[in-house]
Amino acid sequence: MTYTLIIAEKPSASKSIAEALADGKPVKMQEEGSRAYWFEFERDGSRFVCAPAVGHLFTLKQQSKGWDYPAFDVDWVPSFKASKGALFSQPYYLNIEKLAKDAGDVIIATDYDDEGEVIGVNILRFLLGRKDAARMKFSTMTKEELLDSYAHTTTINKNLVESGYTRHYLDYMWGISLTRALTNAIKAAQKRFRILSTGRVQGPVLHLLGKHEKKIKAFKPKPFWEIDMTVRIGKQQFTAVYHEDKLWDKKEADSILKKASAKSASVSDIRKKLMTQKPPVPYNTTAFLTDIYRYFGYAPQQGLNIAESLYQAGLISYPRTNSQQLPKDINYKKILTSLGKQGTYAKDAAFLLSRKELTPMQGKATSAAHPAIYPTGETPKKKMTSMQQRVYDLVVRRFLAVFGDPAKRESQTVVLTANGEQFMLRGTKTIEAGWTLLYGKYAARDEITLPVLKQGDTLAIDKVNQTEKETQPPARYSQGSVLKAMEQAGLGTQATRAQILQILYNRGYIIGKSIEVTDLGMQLADILERNIAPVVSERLTRHFEEECDGVEKGTTKRGDVIEEAKKELTKICNEFRKKEKKIGEELTSAVIATQDKQSILGTCKSCGGTLKVHKLWRTGKRFVGCTGYKKGCRTGYPLPREGLIISQEKECASCKTPIIQVYQQGRRPFRMCLDPLCETKKDWLDKSKLKKAQQESMRAKKAAEKLVCASCGKPFASKRALSLHAKTHSGAVKAVAASSKS
Repeated sequence: MTYTLIIAEKPSASKSIAEALADGKPVKMQEEGSRAYWFEFERDGSRFVCAPAVGHLFTLKQQSKGWDYPAFDVDWVPSFKASKGALFSQPYYLNIEKLAKDAGDVIIATDYDDEGEVIGVNILRFLLGRKDAARMKFSTMTKEELLDSYAHTTTINKNLVESGYTRHYLDYMWGISLTRALTNAIKAAQKRFRILSTGRVQGPVLHLLGKHEKKIKAFKPKPFWEIDMTVRIGKQQFTAVYHEDKLWDKKEADSILKKASAKSASVSDIRKKLMTQKPPVPYNTTAFLTDIYRYFGYAPQQGLNIAESLYQAGLISYPRTNSQQLPKDINYKKILTSLGKQGTYAKDAAFLLSRKELTPMQGKATSAAHPAIYPTGETPKKKMTSMQQRVYDLVVRRFLAVFGDPAKRESQTVVLTANGEQFMLRGTKTIEAGWTLLYGKYAARDEITLPVLKQGDTLAIDKVNQTEKETQPPARYSQGSVLKAMEQAGLGTQATRAQILQILYNRGYIIGKSIEVTDLGMQLADILERNIAPVVSERLTRHFEEECDGVEKGTTKRGDVIEEAKKELTKICNEFRKKEKKIGEELTSAVIATQDKQSILGTCKSCGGTLKVHKLWRTGKRFVGCTGYKKGCRTGYPLPREGLIISQEKECASCKTPIIQVYQQGRRPFRMCLDPLCETKKDWLDKSKLKKAQQESMRAKKAAEKLVCASCGKPFASKRALSLHAKTHSGAVKAVAASSKS
């Protein structure tokens, strides 16, 4: 019996779609022994099956063998066949492959963007053997919108498919070719294998950050002096600052300090200025992720993951969008009424609903695919996590604020004169709160209300201070501000910028919340700029982004863009190959220096040796061992298996072991000391975890004991290295044999 097959992008989406469309309750179906599932239901007497993918079920892969570059012979293959990391997708692939046999009509219901279109069309082509299907287009996972989307299905947006394909081919060819070039260069120069990667967007972003890092490091501070005056008005004290922000001459500063150190100052002028602040515009992705980082400290990729979970739960609209405009066809009153039932927002929703008209402040940017981010008004079906609650509250508050009135604030500057020297006493107060009341804590502003003063008043001076300071280097990019810099430079898209930033963290090219480029990142960017500048060219990357946009608009063809990219990449690779050995030597020096620096975590309290990161070759597990092996020191600590580890050059106040910071993909960085049984971790561990931590600690110490040559006492980072060392004398052979039994 045939049925209509609906393809969803994720399991949670398939559930929402099935529940929205079914006349009754959909039935969850699952093959025995498989974790993948699908939903079956009836609608208007017809049978439907909603089967999910788990993102991309197909990926690009080189068809020929070898590590030569550039690599252009690529085609789509099942993701689980291309990478062990994608094995989780195999059950979902097999589900759709089986369900395709009895499918009648097919509806693609993946997210409506170029990635979603590619996911759906690849399934259509390779698993169903079809060229076209109906298309559900929606921006929220609410029942109302899903029903409307089903009732008004369109066809697949072929331009969007072509644009998505173009980006995939460009990114794959660029990434694999340049990564192989870098890796082969190291191998050619030093006969060692170390994968270094860069990409079409990664290279220019790293270069952008590297240029900023150079400005910071090249900055030379210059001394200056500030003078301020503490005056008394009634029983209150206020601080007035000298009318020149910085004084560059010490003698001049001393002279002003001496003159201003009087008993009183007179009010010589009062200036008032009324400022009107318009409501904020609705969120697009960049502004949204920037504010998530600003208010909560969540990394962009983490913030996007949280937003995605809220979208899948039907609570907010699609979070990947360029638009700063709300759709005109959504019912603002209905959303506000629903939000008003959620306690926290009742008062503000009622205030807006009392108005005759609801006109939101709109931004200039638009998108044909999705509107700006907004709350759906749906009541959460289950309790949100604390992180979800914070991000959801930010979306709701922003939505409320865009309907608010302009805020009015008054700034007041009182000019005080003491022996001819002028000081400025500044105050700011809110006259009309307007939209800031609706935005709540996210609109917090400093309020300094000055007492009523008039020209000619005399104020007592309590103290005049002189402070020596230095000019500061340019501020580092935060994980929020860097997204704006990438957007302004035309690097990446709303959907990819957070991921690109995360990749740079994962590669060890950048570290820290205030982004610092590591030695490896700086040297890689410099080596690429000196030898093959197009790889880090913002102009070239921006050009191909514009070409992809042209494909989406139908003004450019995919084949033309890819052919142009092949020619450019061939030129780059030919130039690279001429300098391969030279580049390899430079890269090897950078890699070794960075590895040495990153592996040292601190000093061993037992023997005074150096605590270093080691990795077991067979298991891939990491641990900390002491260089004092040959003196009999057996200090060892376990380490997280994944993530970049950076020493903080501090020690724990409790256990006195070094503190490290761990960066893991898609997660907020965290700090920890090395001792798993430290008092500072008591809240981390329940009884079962405590036992596991004790076992891990013991294993780390045993590993530290085993990786030492029994003859000469030399320590090794892996069993393989110890095995190679065994050729030098027989004592090492015994050490290898003993360790291999464990």
